[in-house]
Amino acid sequence: MRQSKLFTKTRREAPKDEVAKNAQLLIRAGFIHKEMAGVYAYLPLGLRVLENIKKIVREEMNKIGGQEMIMTSLQRKELWEQTDRWDDEKVDVWFKSSLKSGAEVGFGWSHEEPITDMMKNYISSYRDLPVFAYQFQTKLRNELRAKSGIMRGREFVMKDMYSYTTDEAAHKAIYDATTAAYLRIFERTGLGDRTFLTFASGGAFTQFSHEFQTLSDVGEDVIYLDRSKKIAVNKEVLTDEVLAQLDLKREDLEEISAIEVGNIFSFGGTKSEQLGLLFKDEKGETRPVTLGSYGIGITRLMGTIVEVLSDDKGIVWPAEVAPYPVHLISIHNGNADVIAEADRLYELLLEHNIEVLYDDRDARAGEKFADADLIGIPKRMIVSEKTMSSASVEIVERASGTTAMIPESGIMEHLKK
Repeated sequence: MRQSKLFTKTRREAPKDEVAKNAQLLIRAGFIHKEMAGVYAYLPLGLRVLENIKKIVREEMNKIGGQEMIMTSLQRKELWEQTDRWDDEKVDVWFKSSLKSGAEVGFGWSHEEPITDMMKNYISSYRDLPVFAYQFQTKLRNELRAKSGIMRGREFVMKDMYSYTTDEAAHKAIYDATTAAYLRIFERTGLGDRTFLTFASGGAFTQFSHEFQTLSDVGEDVIYLDRSKKIAVNKEVLTDEVLAQLDLKREDLEEISAIEVGNIFSFGGTKSEQLGLLFKDEKGETRPVTLGSYGIGITRLMGTIVEVLSDDKGIVWPAEVAPYPVHLISIHNGNADVIAEADRLYELLLEHNIEVLYDDRDARAGEKFADADLIGIPKRMIVSEKTMSSASVEIVERASGTTAMIPESGIMEHLKK
């Protein structure tokens, strides 16, 4: 992409009504556009980041046997009434509307009910199990507090996976596999060293659910972390009994704020019993299918990366997440030879299948460098009269600020490392 053709522009100031750092930086850098509180459009650069995050998540879900699909956003009232989750007193985040026929519908905030109901068409025997189905979908939640940028939106993209197994032993196997997959996802998205498996309330179905919490001063959750064991306990379940059960000592725990970036949850057979998802086991006996639910907020993860990895100059994208791996910058000051050399390098990168954002604009060097810092692409490749005189290019690492003059013959090898 030539930056001169990119319709979005950087801006020096964020909207005055935007208080979250992640949204301020993403708006200023041209990744998102604020439509209203808690609702954002994802512009070309932002969409590339979202797709890169989805690619990582998709790869890890497929590795453990997940099958991707997509369900509807419109939800049947009677289905959710069967599980007592339609009433606003029980679930307070519904957006609801009416069809022209007068029937009331909801807009999906989660999908346990419809996917479990759908599975009645495909699961009847133990031979049909296990099934692991997931989707990436826009969810709608009527959040009262939408003040954390894209980390808590009224409209957001989520990966939700649902596992259907014969019993608790089979369920535990996929539950543990998903836990490991989630930790790999957070490692690949640059948050691995600050994201911890956290024990939280299991609600009415199990004693515990598990969250994945990323340490951050702006986090809405309080967790108690044992760094040596790399596990944490959410404040809501911190009791002496729980600590004993998890073999944790209160004096080893650090109280810290964190952002929930993922969760995994066991429903046992309860949801299946409510909705009539039953199967015949090897003895011919009818039993409810065991259900697990596994979520990662894709847009929330994007916001969290910006929130915790940015610096005073702008965004710092991890390599696998960045909209482009390379930001080529031409400092030409009207010099036709520099322009021609930068154009040639741009084409060379594309020939080697290296995607690049090419700042070919007629702008001052200071403006280009400030924009590059704000946008946060991992590697900056600079072409100027100075680099041409030494038959090299200057490569700057966004995260560390380190600079190297690389001979033209070594550019591709350097980038592919």
